[in-house]
Amino acid sequence: MGVLIERLKNGIFTENTIFVQVLAMCPTLAVTSSAINGIGMGLASTVVLMGANFVISILRNVIPDKIRIPGFIVVIAGFVTLLQFMLQGFVPALNKSLGIFIPLIVVNCVILGRAEAYASKNKPIPAIFDGLGIGIGFTLSLTIIGMVRELLGTGKAFGIQIMPEAVDPALVFVLAPGAFITLGIMMALLNQRKISKKKAK
Repeated sequence: MGVLIERLKNGIFTENTIFVQVLAMCPTLAVTSSAINGIGMGLASTVVLMGANFVISILRNVIPDKIRIPGFIVVIAGFVTLLQFMLQGFVPALNKSLGIFIPLIVVNCVILGRAEAYASKNKPIPAIFDGLGIGIGFTLSLTIIGMVRELLGTGKAFGIQIMPEAVDPALVFVLAPGAFITLGIMMALLNQRKISKKKAK
């Protein structure tokens, strides 16, 4: 049980995809114009991470070493295709909003990286929890970035008006430059906090 908790904690904090490893910048900057988009992209990636990690872990001794990367991509692509069909059928608005970034999950370095670094070397249950931890960390990060951008850019959070209508929102935050500004400021604050903690020790 300790290993499973450690995998969750690792994914959310120690190896957070966005704020620690600085991976998956393409979907991070592109889809976080709103909190709902952030949650949608994060949950979609989490489902693929867990499924792909599980299957790759089961097949780790079957897939020949020479073709492991193509093998991993085939498994990931299978889960992404199923996910896209489900989104088209049950959540068409979210599928339309995320657009091309759903199929691009196939080549997301986070998912392929976890398959190579963890799932292909460990048993299925820890591999699932590794995918869940990384997925939760990714989802939380995308949601927070999306919420900040949406709040500052439209005055809303999750589509609900938060700021008084008399306050003019800064539209730049829901545009491409706002993604860079928001992510840069948040990473700077987190890094400053880490430095302060180290100095306190």
